[in-house]
Amino acid sequence: MTTKRKPYKTYPKEFKLEAVRLMETSNRPASEIAAELGIRRNLLYKWKEQLETKGEASLKSKRGRPLSADQGEVTTLRQENERLREEVEILKKAAAYFARELK
Repeated sequence: MTTKRKPYKTYPKEFKLEAVRLMETSNRPASEIAAELGIRRNLLYKWKEQLETKGEASLKSKRGRPLSADQGEVTTLRQENERLREEVEILKKAAAYFARELK
């Protein structure tokens, strides 16, 4: 049985800006600020670096590159195909087991 991956959490641009500002202006360690905000410490550093190198536009909420309409369907069909192959293997093993018992 395949399990679904937990979706990534996205944060609004304002949240990211405020988190970076808090990290830069306060005298507290980044790990403490991250724990207070409920995020990982390395996210703060990543957001800070993005803000310094690319500006505020880099902090907009996005999820990877956009998928074409066909890619989503192909992925779904591949997952279903994998699941069906596993089911066929299970049924083959069960059929062989029961065939041995009948002899």
